[in-house]
Parts: sequence; structure tokens; C-alpha cells
Amino acid sequence: MSIGRRTLGLSIGAAGLLGLTGVRAAVAETPRNALVLGHLAELETLDPAQATTISDFRILSSIYEGLVRFKSGTLEVEPALAQSWTVSPDGKTYTFKLRDDVMFHDGTKFDAHAVKFNLDRVLVKGAPYSDTGPFPFVFILGPIVSTEVIDPTTVAIHLARPHAPMLNMLASGVGLLLGISPAAVQQNGKNFSRHGGGAGPFKLRLWEPNVRIVLEANPSYFRGPAKLKGLVFRPIADSSARVSEMLSGGTDLMVEVPADDVPLFKANSRFEFVQQPGPHLWYLMLNCRQKPFSDVRVRQALNYAINKQAIADQVLKGTATVADSVTPPAFGGFHDDSLQPYPYDPAKAKQLMTEAGYPNGVDVVFDVTQNGSGMLSPVLMGTAIQADLAAVGIRAKIQTYEWNTYLAKLIPVMGKDDIAEMSFMTSDPDMLPALALRTGAAVNSGYFSDPVVDKLIDEGRAETDPVKREAIYKQLQQVVYKDAPWGFIVNWEQNAVMTDTVHGFELQPSFMLRLDSVYKA
Repeated sequence: MSIGRRTLGLSIGAAGLLGLTGVRAAVAETPRNALVLGHLAELETLDPAQATTISDFRILSSIYEGLVRFKSGTLEVEPALAQSWTVSPDGKTYTFKLRDDVMFHDGTKFDAHAVKFNLDRVLVKGAPYSDTGPFPFVFILGPIVSTEVIDPTTVAIHLARPHAPMLNMLASGVGLLLGISPAAVQQNGKNFSRHGGGAGPFKLRLWEPNVRIVLEANPSYFRGPAKLKGLVFRPIADSSARVSEMLSGGTDLMVEVPADDVPLFKANSRFEFVQQPGPHLWYLMLNCRQKPFSDVRVRQALNYAINKQAIADQVLKGTATVADSVTPPAFGGFHDDSLQPYPYDPAKAKQLMTEAGYPNGVDVVFDVTQNGSGMLSPVLMGTAIQADLAAVGIRAKIQTYEWNTYLAKLIPVMGKDDIAEMSFMTSDPDMLPALALRTGAAVNSGYFSDPVVDKLIDEGRAETDPVKREAIYKQLQQVVYKDAPWGFIVNWEQNAVMTDTVHGFELQPSFMLRLDSVYKA
């Protein structure tokens, strides 16, 4: 966001609300005692069924509730709109007992019919309001075939086959779609994505595109009103500008602090810096459908060519560790600890390039984003990677894009370009492989296809025994490591910084934001 655009915004600090000349009407829309967040991208949609990025879900998680959620500080599932649940012996039916004291922001009541409405809208072709899509990630909830209302507070979700990630996916950002107000969808139709409506701790008050999203506390929130009166998300795509706003008092909280600025905040007593490992992977998508990356030797050469430890140490300043394959270490027993990352070995990379028929190197196109959730320092990282690749004969021409433009270019496929930066934050070891490595999957942008990988993904999501499931994912990591469909770069430790007036904030392993217990003093 340019300086000219930012000057149209508002600064809200510990002293209260400060309006700029010419925006008096907008000032009236902002609640006092609001937490102001420097957000790294413009909101794309208020419909959780349409959202695709953690950036959006960090806002939506304050507006909506799912049937279940992750217990604070963990990836363990706990009740939310559902009080309890049971799973049938064959693993194909999940029956949820719902709370009977939940009201949507518009005053209508949450019940089993609302759950069915929301699932039918996104899964049943021709269902009422099914034309309000698209709904690109809904399928990750599982192979749902039908939703049955047993009584107003009991709903059953029937699956075509067992799906081990089911509860984790319902607790993820996409699972928030089950807590949408049917009345809000009916009222707004295809414009629901600009209005929204849920039962979460905050509700929408104002959305000024590219300026701010203002939420106010929901007094009828079933867990009790939030401690804050409101939230203000200010989209500031430029990381330097976000840092400047934090230092000047224009924002109270910033998630994803640039690595170079971490020491600055740590040394300043006016701020508190927090950091926490999470299941994150920063990688390079490779176009496996066309030369040169259709050859596994070139893909492996790329992995040997990049000095990933130098990127972690010198570019990311110790805020990340070197990645080894598709499953982040934060998943504990699902990660194969015996697997070692590709070592930095330019000689080996050159040997593989020669064996693949490229003794004189090759020219490729490298897509780099300027910003984006979980993308860390994408331009600096891209430049370092470009230099490492050039040293082994992979001459990469960089093309840079703003984050939302970048996503639109690469999802679902990357077209004719060769390399693209990407990151993924997930809440179940199934999600990244199933979305991005399975043949024909929704974000398999590099066209990778391996029947062994497909088989292991299917086995892993169907296996309900945790020990057996862990073994499957460890085997999957070994196969993916050798196939090298991506350049495995780093696993990030997420971070945030807040002023000393902000209390009660905790980072979540799910990478979502939980703000109803935060307060300012």
C-alpha cells in the first residue's frame, strides 16, 4: 500500500481514537477501546466458504464459529457450536449435539437446520443459494454425501468413507462456514461475501476496501462479550510500512514481523515480542509438466543447489529452520525425524544437471510474491535462491506480484512458468499433500503426479488408528523427498509483536487469531 493511500486511514492508539481531516464520518463507525492490527493483505471475502488464505481466516475467525475449534495453544479439538459429538463404528457418520443458546449477529437462532443449510449450499448442486460460490476448499472437510437434521439441536454428517482428518478440518478456517447465518445468505445472495454474518465474538461494522475492516463486539456472544469493544484490521501490504505504523503507535498488534525487525522490537520495552513453532512449510513449486522440471534429476538438483541454512540464518535471522519434506516437524509423531534435509551441495547439483542433459544450464521463469501470509521475506529469499540456482546453471528470471494477484495467477495451476514461491500453514498432516500433491488436486499448481503418493494420501486420510496413520505419513515423506516435486526451503516459527498496552494475546498453532480474551490496559 502506498504512503498516499495509507494517509487516508486512521490511527488508533492507547489514548483512544484519533481521526484525520475529512474522515469524521468514518471515525463515528469505529468503536472505542478497539484493538488495531496491522494486517498484511486486503480482505478478499467475508464468506468462509470462499476464503483461501490464512490472511482472510485471521479476520473471519473473529466473526464466525464452527462446530468445533482448536483448544487454545494446541491442535486438539474442543467443542464450539457443538457441545459434543459421536462417530459411528464404521467411521462414516459424525453426529453433533448442538448448543441451544446461540444467536447469529442478525438475531436469528443457530440450530441444526442452519448447519444443513450451510453444508447443502456448498456441497449440493442446485441447492438454494449454491450459486453464491465458488467454494474452492470446501472439499477438505471430507467426502460428505449428506447432512441430516435429527432434531433442532442434533445434526448428522454422513460420509462416503472414513476420513481421519474430519474433526481437524471442521476446526480449521474452512469449518467456519458451518456457522454462517442462513438469513444473511438469503438476504444478500451473491453479495454475501461483502456483508457476512455469523455468531462469533465480533460482528462487521464497516469495510473500507484497502483502508480498514472494523468489527464491533457481539453483546450476545454465547461465551460472553469480548473484553474489547472492537477490532480494526488495517491492510498494510508493505512490511516496512507495517513496522513503521507499529513503531509510531498507529497499530497495537502485528502478526508476522519481518526477520530484520525482530531485534528492534525485542530491544524496545514498549513492545512485547512472541514467537511459536507451528506446522508451516515455505517451498518452491516446480512445474513438473514441462522441461526442465519434468525430470526428477533437475528437481533434486534444485534442492541441492540452494543454501537453505544460509537463508534461515542470514535472511530470516533464525526465525525458521531448514525443511526436509512435506510434513513440518510441528506435527510431532507424524514427522519422520530420521529424514535429513537436502544438503547444500552445488557440485552434486551440477552433476545432476549434466546427467539430465543440461551441461550448459537452462533458463527458467521464477514467480516471486512481494508479500503474503506466511511468505516471510519473499523478495529477499527469492533473490538469494536466484543466486544459488545461477551458480549451478539454473538461470532464473524473477517476476514479482502483489499477493492476491500472485494467488490468482498460480491457483489452481501455474501455467507455463517454471518456479514459484509458496507457503502453507495447516492443521492436519493430510491437508498439504492432499491439496497440493495429489494428482489433479485443488492447488497442485505444479502438475505433480505419482500414483504411490496418491495411494499413500488416500490411505492416510482413511486410517483412524493414530499409530498406523503416523507410519503412513512417514512413508509419504520419504517418497516425496525423493520425488522432489518442490524445493523444500524452511519451516517458520510464527511471531507477533504488540504494544505493552495489549494483554491476553497468544499465538495459536493453527495460525488463526483468537481475540475475544484480549484487552488493553
